[in-house]
Amino acid sequence: MKQVLQSARTGSIEVAEVPPPRVLPGCVLVRIAASLVSAGTERASSEFASKNLLQKAKSRPDLVMDAIAKVRRDGLFSAISAVRNRLDQPQALGYSSAGTIIEVGDGVSDLKPGDRVACAGATFAVHAECACVPRLLVARIPAADVDFDSAAFATVGAVAIHGVRTAEAKIGEVVGVIGAGLLGQLSVQILNAAGCRVIVIDPVQSRADLAARSGALAATTLEAEFRDLSLAHSGGKGLDSVLITAETPSSGPVNLASQVARDRGVVVAVGTVGMELQRKLYYEKEIDFRVSRSYGPGRYDDAYEQKGRDYPIGYVRWTETRNMEAFLQLLADRKLNIRPLITHSFDIETALDAYSLITGGKAEPYLGVLIRYPEHSALDKSVRLELVTRARWASRVPVVKVGLLGAGNFAQSTLLPAMKSDSGTDLIGLCASSGARAKATAAKFGFSCCTCDEDAIVSDPAINTLVITTRHHLHAAQVIRVLQAGKHVFCEKPLCLNEQELEAIRNVYSHTSNLLLMVGFNRRFAPMAPEMKKFLGRPRSPLIMNYRVNAGALPKDHWINDSEQGGGRIIGEVCHFVDFLSFLCGAPPVKVEANGFASSEDQNAVISLEFSDGSLGTIHYACNGDRAFSKERVEVFGNGCVAVLDDFRRLDLVRHGRKRSIRSWLKQDKGHVAEWQAFAESIRMGGPVPISFEEIFSTTLATFRIAECLRSGREQQIAIEPAELLAPPLVS
Repeated sequence: MKQVLQSARTGSIEVAEVPPPRVLPGCVLVRIAASLVSAGTERASSEFASKNLLQKAKSRPDLVMDAIAKVRRDGLFSAISAVRNRLDQPQALGYSSAGTIIEVGDGVSDLKPGDRVACAGATFAVHAECACVPRLLVARIPAADVDFDSAAFATVGAVAIHGVRTAEAKIGEVVGVIGAGLLGQLSVQILNAAGCRVIVIDPVQSRADLAARSGALAATTLEAEFRDLSLAHSGGKGLDSVLITAETPSSGPVNLASQVARDRGVVVAVGTVGMELQRKLYYEKEIDFRVSRSYGPGRYDDAYEQKGRDYPIGYVRWTETRNMEAFLQLLADRKLNIRPLITHSFDIETALDAYSLITGGKAEPYLGVLIRYPEHSALDKSVRLELVTRARWASRVPVVKVGLLGAGNFAQSTLLPAMKSDSGTDLIGLCASSGARAKATAAKFGFSCCTCDEDAIVSDPAINTLVITTRHHLHAAQVIRVLQAGKHVFCEKPLCLNEQELEAIRNVYSHTSNLLLMVGFNRRFAPMAPEMKKFLGRPRSPLIMNYRVNAGALPKDHWINDSEQGGGRIIGEVCHFVDFLSFLCGAPPVKVEANGFASSEDQNAVISLEFSDGSLGTIHYACNGDRAFSKERVEVFGNGCVAVLDDFRRLDLVRHGRKRSIRSWLKQDKGHVAEWQAFAESIRMGGPVPISFEEIFSTTLATFRIAECLRSGREQQIAIEPAELLAPPLVS
């Protein structure tokens, strides 16, 4: 399918051929008929993307500080790689569209294929022939005579409606609208339909005239006249409320609003404007200044938008979805007329002309700009890319032929470069939930094809190894499915999210033959890790080990903190540190204790582990520190030696009063390249898996028991029957 994408590096826009999305649970798949180009939002995005790195840095100093902190923590090369990876990601444009449902996902019961709907949401209601949109970002079009062109305005219409609701405008009140662009024009019609009397100002005469034709009581281009009109039509009292729908960095509109508002009136910032309020008038009139947040309650709440958890109507009457429905009903009732607002329309093939228009490449006025899509175009599930010539091993040695499920930031910045560096690995097929991400990642790393259809990758006979880098809640089902399909599995940690899933994986794996299952516990493969273990020597006595982790806070709504998707940070990350301590002492954990407390975002914990050889380990996992400080420090005492590993960039080895140090100055190496090479070599040569299933099982189980300790406050035993953990036969 065709989709409009923008380069984050250069700002260039293209109409790309990408695989269509698959329908996800709680979502609907919509064949788009029309989408609205947001002149303000998309022009601003284009202008930012077209800036050079220095200009971007000046615009976003917060990102610069993040990059500097990463340089200090992980090294210059690692930071450069992370920045480049971010800039290589294409940006999907668009957030307001309309079309016909062609498939509904699990959990959606009130919509069906064939329903005509309006769609909302950045990254969801994008400029593409097909889109997967969460249920609560979709509103059914209530009447057959509401055309798709008009319905495509529903998102911006909901923004305007929420602005009117925020102003609490009532029948008979006199309301001012500052800015008669698209948002202002819709606000005028909505206010008019609500029985309000509207006064408008816009510096462009044609827009002021259009507002007057659309029902405004009066419209002008002059501030002095706007002040006079406001007094004249309000009996000298001033406007009951003022909506600022302009887009400008100037604070002029908010201060003009204070001049025309009545005593204890309401001023609402709906558009993006400067907000340096002149206190005197706001204070003397006791004006209520408000900011209207997008399309209404539910916006920016992942539980609402992505998980479909609606707010009870008795407590939240007008959510963003219900605002969209209200807008569509106004269209059906012929209370709004969108046609005069549509100044331009373009077919998807010529969508670049729309951006030339809104960015000033074409010197002509515009207001509502639409992109239209063909009704019956083919939606091929996969997109073939030009094959990349790769060095191959001798024909007698099998090549690792990889399919990838998931193409997030970690896969792109870390795992895929490691896989690509191995000449015996062929990258065949890639699956991601976003067609744009799938296409860009596949092209960047040399995959033969890309898709959003998991079935196409799992069943592809050209693929013998699946790499799973999806969100954590998907891992268990995908691991089981791939094993049952007869393919090797490399799964990023964690392997699964609970003991039931772990048992299911063990059961399936124990009945397979000639297959390898690996989990991405990469730290034991870091160059300094075997040096550390070798220095400690064969343990003649148990080790004392301490692993300090300065994990740093994550945003409260980050998906890893979501118990359903990420499992939380203990299960999602602490498994790494349990595995590393097991690696150092060469024994599995048999008992755990843990104490912790939850900060506003994350879990902080002090964990004690006892290993089968008598070694003792502690993990201090802190999310309440400063990310600028080093993340990981491991101290090990035993056999008359001390070994200290600091952030995988410095290793200090002390014995007999002498200290030897190993340092990596420019980059941090946590073992991802060596990890993949070891796994790929096992497949090629038929050797044992680099981390035995017994180790993977015990580490994963220990992590679950740590989480249980934190819930119950009680010590947990880890009893494993070795006979039940026998790995399948080696690859022949």
